[in-house]
Amino acid sequence: MTRDFMDKIEKGQKGEDWAARFLEQNGYRILARNYRKRQGEIDIIANDPSTGETVFVEVKMRKGKNFGYPEEAVTPAKIRKLASTALHYLMEKQKEDTLWRIDIIAIEMEDETPEIKHLKNVTQNQL
Repeated sequence: MTRDFMDKIEKGQKGEDWAARFLEQNGYRILARNYRKRQGEIDIIANDPSTGETVFVEVKMRKGKNFGYPEEAVTPAKIRKLASTALHYLMEKQKEDTLWRIDIIAIEMEDETPEIKHLKNVTQNQL
């Protein structure tokens, strides 16, 4: 594996760690990380105790704004793939009747301090 590839993996893991910690600090309970199925991958699956919803979280991180905001990388096609994977998870856990949503945790790196934005229920008008 190339060094650039390894750097990307490490950066992604660091972003997911920050996102999980952010969610926990805001009362969420982490149910799973890096849930993978043929349909796709979900970075974090959590429970939002304020609503009872199962939350499927896509984490995107950018260093600088040369390539736009991190949340702009989550396209409608990506949201449909996340939704398909989320439904598979709910069926697998026999929780088809559970309320659920898809959120994005967008992390922007300026210097060494992450700026974290939590965009909730991004499926509205996307599916």
